[in-house]
Amino acid sequence: MKFPKMMNQVTIRESGDPDVLVADTGKVPEVGAGEVLIKVEAAGINRPDVMQRQGIYNPPPGASQIPGLEVAGEISLVSHGVTKYKVGDKVCALVSGGGYAEYCKAPVPQVLPIPEGLSMIEAAGVPENYFTVWTNVFQRGGLQEGETILIHGGSSGIGTTAIQLAHLHGANVITTAGSEEKCKACLQLGADHAINYRETNFVNQVQEITSGKGVELILDMVGGDYIQKNISCLALEGRLVQIAFLKPAVNEINLAPMMINRLTITGSTLRPRTVEQKGEIASELRKSVWPMFQKGQLKVVVHQTFPLEKANEAHRLMEASTHIGKIILEVTK
Repeated sequence: MKFPKMMNQVTIRESGDPDVLVADTGKVPEVGAGEVLIKVEAAGINRPDVMQRQGIYNPPPGASQIPGLEVAGEISLVSHGVTKYKVGDKVCALVSGGGYAEYCKAPVPQVLPIPEGLSMIEAAGVPENYFTVWTNVFQRGGLQEGETILIHGGSSGIGTTAIQLAHLHGANVITTAGSEEKCKACLQLGADHAINYRETNFVNQVQEITSGKGVELILDMVGGDYIQKNISCLALEGRLVQIAFLKPAVNEINLAPMMINRLTITGSTLRPRTVEQKGEIASELRKSVWPMFQKGQLKVVVHQTFPLEKANEAHRLMEASTHIGKIILEVTK
């Protein structure tokens, strides 16, 4: 089968506002050992894409400079020796870059079949969020049935994913969001309590909801002054998992409660991890989460789609933070 040598893609012309994202053409990526080439139908928009565009989050060494960390589409080519997938398979994949393009290569361990019942648009919103939530809430955070988790950013892609998975695993879910509409959406996804952080002090609300006990686990992507507030929300032996910083990462905090209450403060990022590490997460997802999709227990909340050449508008919406769930680029139809 012959492939075009060139493809449509989005290029970051320079660091800056959303309009530095330009529709462009480039070479179709060459597939290396243990990789597949995916003809991309849809690609998810994520905060790290915005940070890369702003020049504050560079791709890891060897990764594509094209933004985009998750794709869904059809396999067009498999490298020699790959037997797990074949040409024509419909898949979604976590990638280290290159998603905003007609073709994207992906390491086989990071490729998963499209979950049963999902469209390509929905499937494009799965990898980054589900890999992130699974490794941080369940592997690193160790969430157990009957525990209470506080999820910040409940209406984001990460938040809508974490709410559903925590609820399905028998946890009590408290979340924060920035409007009544967003709070209502969180409750519909399985949150037991949704706190509008713009109108009330979430620390006081958490203490009231838990009768002063606090929560066993917090998933946070805000940082800044939330770090001290989160520490105040944790129960004895509680765990705080930091996955991003929308506010400054450098802060003065009082760590005495950490010692007194034997707290664990940890965090992680996904993009720099090895293919093998990401492959282990993918295997767990296929075993433990894909059956939930098959049973109709999980949904991908898609707020809006944009054509590939309108990636700048998609980023503008992401930065406005008025969306609920995922923003998706339609690459090919």
